[in-house]
Amino acid sequence: MSYIKLLDLKSVPCPLNFVKIKLALDNLSPDEELLVELDRGEPEEMVHKNIKETEYSVVKIQENQKFIKIKISNAK
Repeated sequence: MSYIKLLDLKSVPCPLNFVKIKLALDNLSPDEELLVELDRGEPEEMVHKNIKETEYSVVKIQENQKFIKIKISNAK
């Protein structure tokens, strides 16, 4: 059974949004996933780019013109 934590980063500028995601990921247990809401554009691009360099996987689960919601989980 996995547990989900939600992190609302809409209106949070780069690179602060990735710093907050990284801190949240560091505190996740192996059975937890992180749902993140963030603005489209640069925040979305930078988070995807930086997550690809970690051991986590990202799945886009919702999007509209202003923001996206992604699920980040441990790829191990």
